[in-house]
Amino acid sequence: MPYNKRIRGTTAEVEAAARVLRKEMTPTEQILWEVLRRKTLAGMKFRRQHPIGRFILDFYCPQLQLAIEVDGDSHIGNELHDELRTEALGAYGIDVLRFRNEEVTTDLESVLSRIITAINYKSTPRP
Repeated sequence: MPYNKRIRGTTAEVEAAARVLRKEMTPTEQILWEVLRRKTLAGMKFRRQHPIGRFILDFYCPQLQLAIEVDGDSHIGNELHDELRTEALGAYGIDVLRFRNEEVTTDLESVLSRIITAINYKSTPRP
């Protein structure tokens, strides 16, 4: 039987699309990636353009099952789609933080503070 290394039910097409997206990150995604890469934020490892199922997450911390999505203008008017996507990811046990492009470019410190808060919350053992 051949080894299947698919990530959480992805397909070859989703994985190929993720590779393309890694090469073509938006300027806003690049700004956030510079902070998230190399475990520079609270020592957590993040992956970029990570495929899970039929989805490609902008950034994903597997240790905490935390996804970070950066939403541009294409998400305006598609809030229901984003909500359903977040719900579907929740079925995998993944929590999603969403930020608008403008938040990342104009108030990066606040974005990072919210990410650190989520990291601390998810890192704290629960009784």
